[in-house]
Amino acid sequence: MKRIASYALGCKVNQYESEAIAELFAEKGYEVVSVEDTADIYVINTCTVTNFGDKKSRQLIRKVKRQNPQAVVAVVGCYAQTAPEEMKAVEGVNLVIGTKDKGKIVELVEQYQPEEGVCSYVTDIMHERVFEPLEIKKLANRTRAYLKIQDGCSQFCSYCIIPYARGPIRSRAPEDVLAEVRRLAENGFREVVLAGIHVASYGKDLKTTSLLDIIRQVHGVEGIDRIRFSSIEPNVVTEEFAAAMAELPKVCDHFHLSLQSGCDKTLKEMNRKYDTAKYRQAVALLKKYLPDVAVTTDIIVGFPGETEEDFRQSADFAREMGFSKIHVFPYSPKRGTPAAERKDQLPNSVKQERSHALIAVGEKLAERFLQAHVGKVMPVLFERAVEDGVYEGHTTNYMKVHAKSGQDLSNVILPVRILSWEGEMALGEVTES
Repeated sequence: MKRIASYALGCKVNQYESEAIAELFAEKGYEVVSVEDTADIYVINTCTVTNFGDKKSRQLIRKVKRQNPQAVVAVVGCYAQTAPEEMKAVEGVNLVIGTKDKGKIVELVEQYQPEEGVCSYVTDIMHERVFEPLEIKKLANRTRAYLKIQDGCSQFCSYCIIPYARGPIRSRAPEDVLAEVRRLAENGFREVVLAGIHVASYGKDLKTTSLLDIIRQVHGVEGIDRIRFSSIEPNVVTEEFAAAMAELPKVCDHFHLSLQSGCDKTLKEMNRKYDTAKYRQAVALLKKYLPDVAVTTDIIVGFPGETEEDFRQSADFAREMGFSKIHVFPYSPKRGTPAAERKDQLPNSVKQERSHALIAVGEKLAERFLQAHVGKVMPVLFERAVEDGVYEGHTTNYMKVHAKSGQDLSNVILPVRILSWEGEMALGEVTES
């Protein structure tokens, strides 16, 4: 029996796709193994959001080829799509496929002959208009499942290569989404995360549905207790949207609301489609309808031309919003994007200094958020034992909680009183069995 390892770098969408790819091979009789094991076939789902992501992809390709020089190495994903010739030149690569035709990967691998050298199947993704079906039927755990409902992005932020890697927005048919959600519920999953490259655009190409529509439909599936979704933007959060979230009890009161900068000048230069006033309004609406809501975000520091005053405004805005967590990224020029062509790039030392400063702001905000919940009783979906008698889970607003129990709490929702916190961890006690 041939052995296959399928591994994803980068986002949750990549991870979902790599699991689905592994399943396609398993259905054909292949044994699925870890990327750390010796395999006959390695499928590397690459990431190209940053130059560091490119580097990690190349390093992994070389690593797996050393593990088995005779293995067939197929590279798929965003880096393969945007730089196919660069991928072909990486020692060890046999097939380059990109972000399209992942569903044909078994066929492409099986028909490959070593004497062909490096074969490329990358096509122009910008002409794609139909969501490519790729789903997971067999599942490894029973608590939280990611579900890809959307692909592509048409935002064209000035620093981002992803629209060129993933192409225009394509939405998964609602009936296909619901079929997979029902299958997840039948397999014992309690929570689903609706994921996409730009999930806020779900339905715009279908004309007959929207993100809010699909959330409502998923909410009606019996057996699913919690619904989350990946990053959205403030333009999505209207009065109607926020009110609907409060009326749907399965929707978790945690929103990853993309910011990128708290300075209007920088937002405009990034080609973001909102300003701080719009963002402030979105957060206010969420807090109006969901009192315990957690708002997390991403912020880039050191964007070309960012002054000390621009950075100060961004940090001050973060404090004002009271985020429960901030993911901080030093700006990394990405070849092929308008921002990378700018002449006013900042030194790495400045980026690192601002990164450390904003991380410190984020840590204080996270501590304040945890502290505000001490004494509250909150439902926790427990996921796993972290040590004997101690279980880890998450509240609806995504606080990570540890609690002691003499019983197995895995995949169980129980009320927990928050007693204290330690770092980014809330410590609590189960209030009833």
